[in-house]
Amino acid sequence: MISEFDRNNPVPTRNFYDLVKIMEILRKECPWDKKQTHQSIRDLMIEEVYEAVEAIDNNDLDELKKELGDILLHVVFHGEMGTETNSFDIGDIVYGIQDKLIRRHPHVFGTTIADDTDTVKKNWEEIKKAEGGRKNVLSGVPSNLPGLLKAQRMQEKAGAVGFDWKRWPEAWEKLSEELGEFRHALESEPDEIENEFGDVLFSMVNVGRLAGLDAETCLRLTNEKFKARFTYIENRLAEMGLKPEEVDLSVMDSLWNEAKEVSKK
Repeated sequence: MISEFDRNNPVPTRNFYDLVKIMEILRKECPWDKKQTHQSIRDLMIEEVYEAVEAIDNNDLDELKKELGDILLHVVFHGEMGTETNSFDIGDIVYGIQDKLIRRHPHVFGTTIADDTDTVKKNWEEIKKAEGGRKNVLSGVPSNLPGLLKAQRMQEKAGAVGFDWKRWPEAWEKLSEELGEFRHALESEPDEIENEFGDVLFSMVNVGRLAGLDAETCLRLTNEKFKARFTYIENRLAEMGLKPEEVDLSVMDSLWNEAKEVSKK
């Protein structure tokens, strides 16, 4: 399929290559678009991904559709910049991901047998490691991932090669041990507090992972819950002509419980 986009009669279509053509035009004619680099729009792309995740959390499919379009725009944007420097183009991007999917699904496009998700994940990691010439299992985990997500990905990769407990109760024992060490550090070893707290967080991620949970998602949902409840407190106090700093904790705690009850309705 090729672009049929008419520069003199610009209307949206469902043609992917029309989007590519629009970006090509913007890079030539728009002052903002043509000054951007891979680095300058890096954080914007991260922001769009988080907005898509928020739409998923809210089960807002209309918003998700829009946010996925924004993510796709960034793919096309980077593709056009790659074309301009003869580094790669959108076709290379499309070819590369197709090649990866075919190669990493030998149980679908080849003769490998994989009857369960654990086997699929194990094969995926083995193929991925071989592709990159990696000697270390954890070398494929990006260094700039958020802490909880990075912990979970490292645990998953280590688990894929057998370094793992089978069930969450076994990991719970380790968490209990780490909690004890953290309390001991709080009471008598201040130099170890940071390390021990990190161990607690890492162990907590492990328990959740083995229980089928995603730590980053769980904490994000709790953050939003806290935000909603604390905003409720602020609003209720404002109705009384007060601010949070003007009341004691018992008042805010009472309103917190009120917010919990309201959220259940």
